[in-house]
Amino acid sequence: MSAGLPDFRLGTELATSFTATLTERCGDALERIPTPDRLVDWLVISGFAVETCTAADWSRAVELREAIHTAATAVARREPLPASAVCVINDCSSTGRAATVLTPSGERQWQLDPASAVRDALGVIAVDAISIIAGERDGRLALCASSTCRAVFFDTSRSRTRRWCDMNTCGNRQKKARFKAARHDVAAR
Repeated sequence: MSAGLPDFRLGTELATSFTATLTERCGDALERIPTPDRLVDWLVISGFAVETCTAADWSRAVELREAIHTAATAVARREPLPASAVCVINDCSSTGRAATVLTPSGERQWQLDPASAVRDALGVIAVDAISIIAGERDGRLALCASSTCRAVFFDTSRSRTRRWCDMNTCGNRQKKARFKAARHDVAAR
């Protein structure tokens, strides 16, 4: 990991974890993959064994991330999918050449072509986004209730009423703010 850079927010869904590499979108935006090397860090943590990443790979990754965020936000708001976002997602999905393989322990793992590892990893992320956006998975896309965050997340809770992208960050900040306001109200009386 690169020293001095913010930690990654890793969720259970690949596509929405990828969109969380840019956080606080409506506040002081925090870029968590500001360089190609940092993108490699995220990909490796996410299960993609890549060693190098070019500036063009990084630029394409950021373009895909924003396309996924835009399309998923549209779904969460029940709005039409933006054609430009769909085009980027489809292009990344169709140009990736990753294969899914079964490991000896019985788990699914992605196998990337060493010659195009980043492009292949982006293809896997795009495929994951398509399955979520198309409604093929059990859950719903939602936007974080934090006015500064507004991250898109995939809600798989039983009631599908989750409000925060991450309870440890946005949810905790909201709880602290409510507690502080309640204490202030009591003190003002």
